[in-house]
Formats: sequence, C-alpha cells, structure tokens
Amino acid sequence: MLIAVYGVFALSATARALVQIASKFSEAPVAYLLSALAGVVYILATIGLAGHRPAARRLAWTAVGFELAGVLVVGTLTVLDTADFPDDTVWSVFGRGYGFVPLVLPLVGLWWLRHTRAR
Repeated sequence: MLIAVYGVFALSATARALVQIASKFSEAPVAYLLSALAGVVYILATIGLAGHRPAARRLAWTAVGFELAGVLVVGTLTVLDTADFPDDTVWSVFGRGYGFVPLVLPLVGLWWLRHTRAR
C-alpha cells in the first residue's frame, strides 16, 4: 500500500509540475521547480521502497529523508512568506493541497523502513 501511494504521488506531482512548467513557468518558477523536485523525490522513493537490495533501501532512506526535510522547509517557508510562492507546490503549507498526505507520508515511510530493517 505504501509503495502504491508513493507511486501515485510520483505520477501526480511529476505530471502537475511538467504541465505547470510547460504552460506557465514564468508565473512562479520557484514553485514549479520545487514541484518537479518533489516529483523526482517521489519517483526515487518509490523505486527504493519497491526494491529489496541494500542499494534500494539506501535510496529509500535518502529519498524519504529528503522528502521529510523538503516538506518541513518548504512548508515553513510558504507559511512565513507567501509572496515568494505565488502558486502552490506539492509541499506548500505542509501539503495542505493534498490533504497533508505529503507531511504524513515520509513519517510513515521512515517508520516502515525502520520497522522492516534487517536485524
């Protein structure tokens, strides 16, 4: 289920960013590039979580950790200074536009990685 949710976010965030960059990049380039970055991070997290080799797990840890940092940093910046973000990103206001799933998802992902680690 976790991998499926990451896959959906990888597809939706990447598609949204590509449409925004292609159609209205000049309106909010930082926001649209951050959405594209989020899409890439979700793709990498999906690949890492779906893999079973040690390299896949390292990729998952890195991507999901980066995702959490991104949600916290971008979320905080968009709350404090809305003028720099004239349009939302996936991580704006801690993922408010996506029902705060972008805030909860990396926490669940990190928990799952820790819970399923080799002992």
